[in-house]
Amino acid sequence: MAQSLYNTPIVWINSYLQEKLQQDLGFDSIPFFPTSPSTIDNLTELFPEGGMMAVYDRMFRMRHKAFPHTKSEQLLYYFYKMAGDPEALIETTQVIYDLLDREDESAEEVNAWIQSKVVDGLVNINGKSFKPVSFHKFKVYQLQETRDIVNFGTARTYAGNKIIVDYDYHQL
Repeated sequence: MAQSLYNTPIVWINSYLQEKLQQDLGFDSIPFFPTSPSTIDNLTELFPEGGMMAVYDRMFRMRHKAFPHTKSEQLLYYFYKMAGDPEALIETTQVIYDLLDREDESAEEVNAWIQSKVVDGLVNINGKSFKPVSFHKFKVYQLQETRDIVNFGTARTYAGNKIIVDYDYHQL
């Protein structure tokens, strides 16, 4: 049976951010999870030992131009951190802003990073083959400075930031 080829910009953006956040801020790892219905108990159970995680949701945007091959989408990120060190959350938000809020310059850097991972036209991430995409531009918005989530069943408090990453891309 032939292996499926996945072609989704989320994989590239998440992998790029994970690598850069690990390099720039020294995190061992920052897991990225797709959004799903959850409760504070689920969040408590999933929270990584490193204390930082991201939850994301993909949002398609209406095409405003006749050329159908350039896609416009947004990623909504929720970055969560144990409240013991809220500075790491602020630093994470700033690194993402610095990396992805420079329109076509950010796209050129992400595209170069993607090309550095390509072997024989594909990239293997977690056992799945992905076809690369080419980004045109990025913009970053922050919805809310911070929000606290308190788990009343424990003494745990989490802080979170919401970030929207707006991007255009086409499939190669």
